[in-house]
Amino acid sequence: MSLHYPDTSFLCASYRTQEQSPEADAFRQGMDGPLYFTSLLEFEFRQAIELQVWLHGNDRTRGYSRGEADRMIADWESDVALGLNRLLPFDMDAVLRLSFVYSQQRTAHGGHRSLDIFHVATAVQVGATHFLSFDGRQRDLARHAGLAVPL
Repeated sequence: MSLHYPDTSFLCASYRTQEQSPEADAFRQGMDGPLYFTSLLEFEFRQAIELQVWLHGNDRTRGYSRGEADRMIADWESDVALGLNRLLPFDMDAVLRLSFVYSQQRTAHGGHRSLDIFHVATAVQVGATHFLSFDGRQRDLARHAGLAVPL
């Protein structure tokens, strides 16, 4: 069975219209199972949404409105309730240990950010087979970790 684990770029493209949305939507429609996530990924996704609301509140040319954020969160929660997105438990200590390894192996050469490393390590720790991302550096790290990167 395939276990698809996304990063925040994939979730944002799935829940708000942007450049990569058609690709994210087409991929999701072709999936034969749920999209898996952890509480860490859900936190970063919701934090990214709230940051966009803050940006919009300070400069109307940036970010997006509270109403749009609320719609994204409601759509997310609906997909969780329907089983289209499924929460997985994970071992944060194991993720941190694996993150140390990936950081030492790859960051000096690939410029990886902490949360990007955490997401790849989390995907590996939960037994994901596929990693879904529109971030090129994160995709490279996922390949290094042995994950299929279909996008």
